Amino acid sequence: MTASKDSGLTPPADDMAPYLVAIAAHADMAAFEALFEQYSPRIRAYMLKLTRNGQAAEDLMQETMLTIWRKAGQFDPARGPASAWIFTIARNIWIDAWRKQRRPEFNPEDPAFVSEPLPDAARVMEDRQSHDALHRALATLPKEQVDLIRLSFFEEASHSTIAKQLGLPIGTVKSRIRLAFGRLRTALESLR
Repeated sequence: MTASKDSGLTPPADDMAPYLVAIAAHADMAAFEALFEQYSPRIRAYMLKLTRNGQAAEDLMQETMLTIWRKAGQFDPARGPASAWIFTIARNIWIDAWRKQRRPEFNPEDPAFVSEPLPDAARVMEDRQSHDALHRALATLPKEQVDLIRLSFFEEASHSTIAKQLGLPIGTVKSRIRLAFGRLRTALESLR
C-alpha cells in the first residue's frame, strides 16, 4: 500500500503496518511521508513530555523517524501494532539520549587520567644518592641495630610487637631504637 499527499489517503493511526512494510520492501518514500505526517507530531509531543526541551524533542523525533526508516525491515506485524513498535523505538532513543546526558564528559585533565609527572633528573639523582647513603650508613651499624631499625621504620612494627618478637622488654627496645637511630644519623652525616 502506498500513499502520497496527492492521493488524499490518510491512513488511520492504528493501521500503519502496511506503510512500514512498503518502506521496508522498496524504500517507499510516499509511505514514509504518510507515516511521518501521522507520527512525527505525536513523537515530538512524547519527547517534549520526557525532555521538557523543545529543541531536544525535535532532535529526538527526527532521530526516531530516521531510525524507523532504517529499521522498517525489522517490523513484524504479527508481533503487535505499528504504533507500539514506533513508540518502542522512540522510547529507546530517549533512553540512549538520557544516558549520554547523564554520563560525565571525558575530562583529560581529571587526576585519574593524568599520569604522574616524571621527576626531573636532578631529583632522581638526589634520591638515588640518598638511598645509597642510607644503605652505606646502615652497613656501619651492628646487625641487631639494623634489625631494630628495619622492624620499626621499614616494616612499621610497633615497639610492643618488636619486644614480643625479639623477647626483650619494651623499654629496652625503645632505648636500643633511639641508640641505633642516633648512630645512623651520625653515620649519614659523616658520609655526606
